[in-house]
Formats: sequence, C-alpha cells, structure tokens
Amino acid sequence: MSNAHPELPAPPPLPAGGLRVVPLGGLGEVGRNMSVLEFDGRLLVIDCGVLFPEDHQPGVDLILPDFEYIADRLDDIEAIILTHGHEDHIGGVPYLLRMRRDIPVVGSQLTLAFIEAKLKEHRITPVTFAVKEGRTESFGAFECEFIAVNHSIPDALAVAVTTPAGTVLNTGDFKMDQLPLDGRITDLRAFARLGEKGVDLFMVDSTNAEVPGFVTGEQEIGPVLEGVFDQCDGRIVVASFASHVHRVQQVLNAAHSHGRKVAFVGRSMVRNMGIASELGYLHVPDGLLVDLKKIDTLPDDRVVLMCTGSQGEPMAALSRIANRDHKVSVGPGDTVILASSLIPGNESSVFRVINGLTRLGARVVHSGNAKVHVSGHASAGELIYCYNILRPRNVMPIHGEVRHLVANGALAVRTGVPPERVVLAEDGFVIDLVDGKASIVGAVPCGYVYVDGSSVGELTDAELKDRRILGEEGFISIFAVIDSSTGKIVAGPEIHARGFAEDEAVFDGILPQLSDSLEEAAAGGNVDTHQLQQVMRRVVGRFVSNRLRRRPMIVPVVVEA
Repeated sequence: MSNAHPELPAPPPLPAGGLRVVPLGGLGEVGRNMSVLEFDGRLLVIDCGVLFPEDHQPGVDLILPDFEYIADRLDDIEAIILTHGHEDHIGGVPYLLRMRRDIPVVGSQLTLAFIEAKLKEHRITPVTFAVKEGRTESFGAFECEFIAVNHSIPDALAVAVTTPAGTVLNTGDFKMDQLPLDGRITDLRAFARLGEKGVDLFMVDSTNAEVPGFVTGEQEIGPVLEGVFDQCDGRIVVASFASHVHRVQQVLNAAHSHGRKVAFVGRSMVRNMGIASELGYLHVPDGLLVDLKKIDTLPDDRVVLMCTGSQGEPMAALSRIANRDHKVSVGPGDTVILASSLIPGNESSVFRVINGLTRLGARVVHSGNAKVHVSGHASAGELIYCYNILRPRNVMPIHGEVRHLVANGALAVRTGVPPERVVLAEDGFVIDLVDGKASIVGAVPCGYVYVDGSSVGELTDAELKDRRILGEEGFISIFAVIDSSTGKIVAGPEIHARGFAEDEAVFDGILPQLSDSLEEAAAGGNVDTHQLQQVMRRVVGRFVSNRLRRRPMIVPVVVEA
C-alpha cells in the first residue's frame, strides 16, 4: 500500500486527460470531510464538513477544512455535492459559500433542507439543486450518478463521478443494514452495475474498518428501548444526535406505546425534527408532542424529553442538565438514555456527563450497558462485500483516523486489490488518476482552520499553545517604571499572578533580586525597554521553575519615566 512521506513536494501540473483528487479533510480525523476532484481545469467538491474541537483546543468552536488550495480557483468550482446531512459533511458549507455565494449546492431533499436551515442563520440564500437516488446529472465534465446508501440519517447518497479519465465512486458515510426502518437499503445492485462497467477509484468510508463482522440492524434497537421504557416510573431523557431521525422515530414510537408525551429539547433538535416531520421522514402520532414549557405540568411517568448532547458537548442540553444549569432537571427515579455511539476523542466528556447524571440519582443507559445504539458505518464484513461486488481498480480509504484508513486498506488487499493500488492518503495529499492508475504525486498545504467566535482562520496553533499554557500553568504579570536618565527604578517591580495555588507573597523573596537585575542592566547602559522586559522574564521564569516547578505565561512590562 503506497503511503507517501509527509514531506511531499508540491504537485506537478495535472497531465492532460487525468483526474486529480485532493482530500482537504476527513483523512486522519473523524470529521471535516471534504474532497476536491479536478478534471480539465474544472473542480467538483464532495462534502464540506466540520470537526468538533477536543480538550487541547480551548475556546475553539469548530474546525474547518483548509480552503487555501481552492481559494483562488473558486470560479472553477462546478458544484458542491453533499452526500448527507450530518455536520461533519455539511457544517463547513456556509464558510465556503461566504467566499463564493453562487456555487450550486447539490444533495437529496432532506440534506438540502438541513443545509438551507443552517445557511439561513448565516444569512446566505444558496443556489440548490435537488437530486435523488437513481438519477444522473452532469456538472460540467463531471457526470454524477447518485446511489441510495443506508446511514444513521435518511436520504444519504453515494456518488459515482465519471469523466473521460475514469469513474470515481465516493460512498459518503454508509452501512449495509438489510432491514432498515425506512426500507431504503444500500443499493448493491447499482454497485454491481458500476463494478461491471469498471470503478477506477473507490473512495470508501473507513470509520468502522477495524470492527469485525456486520453492524446490527436498526430494527433491534426498538425492542430494547421498549424494554427500558417498561422499567421506568420517572422521567425519561433520551440524548441523540439532532439529525438521527430513525432513532428519534423509535423513541416517539416507544413513548406513544407507553402513553408518554414527548418534548424536544435543544435548538438543533427542535429545528431538524420540525424539518424531518414536515418532509415526511419523521411520523409523529397526533397529540404526542408537547412544548417544553408545559412539561412540568405533566406527571413524571408521562414524560419523555428528547435532547441533544450525546457526545458530552458542554453547551448542549444534556451537559447542562447534568450540571443543573438547565430548566429541565433529573433526579432519583429518572432514566437517561444515551442513544449514540462514542465518537473517538469524546470519551472523557461523555463519561463526565454520565457521572454527573448518576450523581443526581438518575439511571443512565448507554451503548456500554445496553443495545440502545448501532453505528451508521459499515464494519469490516460489509466493506469486504463491497470490494468483492465492485472489484475496483484502485482503492482510497476515506473518513477516519489513520488506523481506520490502514485497516480499510488491508481489507481491500485481502479481497485481491494489489497493494500498490491501495492509496493511503492524508489531508492535503494529491492523488492523480492517469491511465487507470491512482498514485500520490505531491501535497498541498492543508492545516486546521479554527472558528473562534466571529474569527475564521485567524487563530494559530501558537496561540492555542498560549491558551493551553494559560489554562494549565497560570499567568504572571510584572510591572516596573525606570528613570530613563539614571536607570533607577521609580516604581515597582510589582508581580501579580493568576492560576496559582500559592499566595502572591511567595514572590516577595524574588523582588530584591529582580530590582538588582534591572538596575544592573540599566546601569550598563541598557535602557531599551524590550531588553529590560526580557531580563525580568528570565529572573522570574527561573524562580518559578526552580521554586514552584511551573512554566507559566509571563508578561513583563517596563515603562520609562
């Protein structure tokens, strides 16, 4: 399997008649999925998602794909194709459309409804183009056939892109549930037909490639939920992704059969389920839904709250309920069901929420102790089926951390794909499909782009490091006034510390040494304030390191009088 060195050269010009693929996100992380296809000077974008920050990225709201590669080629983009409506595939669209508002946004009915609602908040009215499975549409030289795939959100699509250079099949996120709740299975007949014609590059979801066997069917969740409801006398709170229409449907069904009313909690849950219900993807029995404001007028054994926050997100409803920072409260006799899987990196946040809810007296049911969720991604057995059905000429695992991509590539090799035809790429790698062979030819700059409040892409890794130091090691400011003519200290030095367990009096011992060092430097003719500040930083830094075993952020200020 060809895996290039990180120090790859800039890519050469694309050979005439070749197809170029550049992943700008989603290869090496679970999120911010985005790929750019290029043929004959024109571009096609597939997906444009976001990645949610981890604990070591304090203050970051979202992480976007890096648009630098296409920033000066926006007019070459024929369309953005969205495979489905999850945030890790559509969340970055508003930020790309800010750069060029009239890029056609292509997707299925539900996907477009979700992205239009999101864009309304950004005050953007998109140019949309609705497609459905079984249809073929051309966007410039890119002929796109849309294929039904089964996932943890309705209306998901794979897309087969054909150009004179060959056919690329991108699965999007998918699994192969053979008895899905909506009866819409992954269209393996279409996969087989494409395989007969010839798939030159198979870009395939890797998220569950390390998991053996097959994903359990969604239908098996319903009876488990019913069983949990049977045992509950108090309130039931169910946390799920705000887009998992099928899981919400199962909760509505269980609530209805147990004579309970349901209230949606959380802005995105209310918005998405309203859209899904309006479009006929969610079937709500008459009189089942109640407004959250009326929930306290109902007895606890007649209530179900359907909320966001199953990944432990600090601002989502469930975390706030666990922290007693929400109008909804839970206590002894209540049951909380986390109806989702653990996304890698979120474990500690989720367990923190589970502990908080348990401390309040609630019983917490989650995928670790009951079958209340199944994954939306194909496991190894399903992926092997796909390789055997398609017999692709080249394989490029996408959507996953490096270990997932490698595991997926190994599955392809086991089914007979030559190892040199498995392309293990990462974000920013450039892959050319020329004469039926896909190979890595270089790399383009492709970093993390942080959304921090209203700033996009302005926060650097160095500034994030400063935030981590501030959060972990504390902050010290030092202030002194120097007479510029004599070099004598007129006022100070004063030291103020934040984030220290010790009393500020601990710094009294260093003040005489600090004064001596400053006057010594100034007496030597060194009255440049910047250099005097460095003297203060060195003296205090050495003291704090030796005495307190800390490396805080030190901000020295010297003023000339």
